[in-house]
Amino acid sequence: MSESASGATEATEAKGGRGAQLKHTGLRPGWTTGACATAATTAAYTALLSGDFPDPVTITLPKGQTPSFALAVESRDGGSATAGVVKDAGDDPDVTHGALVRATVRALPAGSGVVFRAGPGVGTVTRPGLPLDVGEPAINPVPRQMIRDHVARVAAACGGSGDVEVTVSIDHGEEIARSTWNPRLGILGGLSVLGTTGIVVPYSCSAWIDSIRRGVDVARAAGRTHVAGCTGSTSEKTVVRVHGLPENALLDMGDFAGAVLKYIRRHPVDRLTLCGGFAKLSKLAAGHLDLHSGRSQVDKGFLAELAVRGGAGPDLADAVATANTGLAALQLCAAAGVPLGDLVAAEARDQARLVLREAPVLVDVICIDRAGNVVGRG
Repeated sequence: MSESASGATEATEAKGGRGAQLKHTGLRPGWTTGACATAATTAAYTALLSGDFPDPVTITLPKGQTPSFALAVESRDGGSATAGVVKDAGDDPDVTHGALVRATVRALPAGSGVVFRAGPGVGTVTRPGLPLDVGEPAINPVPRQMIRDHVARVAAACGGSGDVEVTVSIDHGEEIARSTWNPRLGILGGLSVLGTTGIVVPYSCSAWIDSIRRGVDVARAAGRTHVAGCTGSTSEKTVVRVHGLPENALLDMGDFAGAVLKYIRRHPVDRLTLCGGFAKLSKLAAGHLDLHSGRSQVDKGFLAELAVRGGAGPDLADAVATANTGLAALQLCAAAGVPLGDLVAAEARDQARLVLREAPVLVDVICIDRAGNVVGRG
């Protein structure tokens, strides 16, 4: 295992909400490709400045956990240094589990900042609608910020400028990417470097659904009359900001919207908020109760129909129907003043009510973008 015992403990012992559900499943968490790339970058830049590779290398994740990673690769070549760590996804059935994530760091002229490059096995964005510009390496915004933060820390500790080129590579990444949705999204040449918390939260369907049920039971026992089903950590933060709910009123719904709705149908609360990314909740709006990317997809034709209801003309409807991603469709409609986010939220709310049947539960839905901004209410 590459993580420290302290890091694994911190990842599982949070009280309530996602942490409590993970602890209940008994499944071991792992580390995202973004965390691995950050660790590799930190080790490589430290070696570039000091001559020594820290092994293990410790990083700080967005929520404060401090896992340590053993180095599988380390080398120096004149003006650059390379380090690599093997991704441990814990008990999650992640296609990138065991992949070797490398980072090569090279000094740049003063004022350059941190420049990202896609090495072998990391994809490049070729279509709009993703949180990165066309032509950029598929290293998502949160991993980029983690890497920037750690470059700055190493620079401060070792006397560097922090102006570096970081090339992230993943061994066999192009081959692994064929098992993902990257090619369909226009991310070509390899995998994406992902992760908003640095931690891979694992689940088996049965264990995670059971943890959702226990979460509802705990909330009811604590006298909570308003609970929220969230698809991830960003939506959890949003619903806390919007509704001020305490931790034991939060359910880590993940992809299992149906599990939340069916259990609350039998064990009702006064109010249920569903909060998640626009694309995921557009699947619920279309009638899917399992929101996993491997089992349901965003139906752009359905989004086009909703856009027409919101006043879109034929040209905009055609553009939505052929958009690369749900986010791209949302952006097209926003630019035209069509409230697609609100339309999706309202439709998702109506689908939730159908599943709840006659249960006396007031439902509202919040759609967010990747940054946690509210883009639809219903």
